[in-house]
Amino acid sequence: MNYRLESLKKHKEWRGKIETAVRVPTDSREALSLAYTPGVAEPCLAIKNDPSQSFELTRRWNTVPVITDGTAVLGLGDIGPEAGMPVMEGKCALFKAYGDVDAFPICIKSKNVDEIVNTIKLISGSFGGINLEDISAPRCFEIESRLKKELDIPVFHDDQHGTAVVMAAALINAAKVVGKELSQLRIVINGAGAAGIAIAKYLLKFGVGDIILCDINGAIYEGAEGVNPAQAAMAKVTNKRGVKGSLADAMKGADVFIGVSAPNCVSQDMVKSMAGGAIVFSCANPVPEISRKAALEAGAAVVGTGSSEFPNQINNVLVFPGLFRGALDVRASDINFEMMKAASYAIAGYVGEELSADHILPLAYDKGAHIAVAQAVAVAAAQSGVARK
Repeated sequence: MNYRLESLKKHKEWRGKIETAVRVPTDSREALSLAYTPGVAEPCLAIKNDPSQSFELTRRWNTVPVITDGTAVLGLGDIGPEAGMPVMEGKCALFKAYGDVDAFPICIKSKNVDEIVNTIKLISGSFGGINLEDISAPRCFEIESRLKKELDIPVFHDDQHGTAVVMAAALINAAKVVGKELSQLRIVINGAGAAGIAIAKYLLKFGVGDIILCDINGAIYEGAEGVNPAQAAMAKVTNKRGVKGSLADAMKGADVFIGVSAPNCVSQDMVKSMAGGAIVFSCANPVPEISRKAALEAGAAVVGTGSSEFPNQINNVLVFPGLFRGALDVRASDINFEMMKAASYAIAGYVGEELSADHILPLAYDKGAHIAVAQAVAVAAAQSGVARK
């Protein structure tokens, strides 16, 4: 099947992947008087006196906007907010299908950080959490950071943290398969944008000490020219051996390659230069850095990609529905590292005794995995002090 052409055909048939539903009776005078005027005045006044009652008297407790400016949509780049709508709708459908979260696509026609932050702040009273999506680096870092400081509901940039959480889950299990400890791994991450930097930060907190970030120019090191401020900051805490040169140079002797970058940028010779029991996660979409077949032929022990066509699909969908479900259930004020770490271990642990080189993650549509994530996240929120119920 040509998924791209068939998807276009289906989108013309569907005319949208989500819709609203009415949860209350509206078929009588009494029903209208309760759901709308005059009865609705009473909950309005209750919320006026105590705004937190909006979580009890409206659907706010279960609602999340999926917000983009259309500047980094999938692998398509800056295609504009309207063109990002099919992806945002799809994300909302997955929120509902796997987390029973009511999500709404919001596409903002601005690339100005101040305008985007202010827009989200102005609408935040309608939602229980904020999911940022497909916003290009480095602006996405500032947008998320400011919103987390200025809002009292969870703010989560899925391209950064969802990717990091599922990547860590895959790495936990892949390391078990090849008999290596996380703390001993030498990791090369190709792609130093939002996802690559977030993965590196997250894995450092997990205790992985030897990480090299690479961009189109090769290894990023302290003092390197042509890097943005976010990359320069990462250079101070990664690449402790001061490796310079190309991606091929960085990959020599590495235990793990993580690709969130560009198609066909890794050769079989580069995989062959890695340490024994090599782990290759080539997640560029729709074409990976190196194909699964080529990586295995070159000697990789465990291979994951972003594709649903092969085993070990590394996909954010395993993260965000359950993560937000757990956060919303306890009315969390934040999504913190402890909650994300709990999600990583819940995803990895769900595989259980079925763990193998071809099965390091649950299937994306396994609802049990999403329930496990939600439960673990809710517990972590309570233990870390951000739960409010």
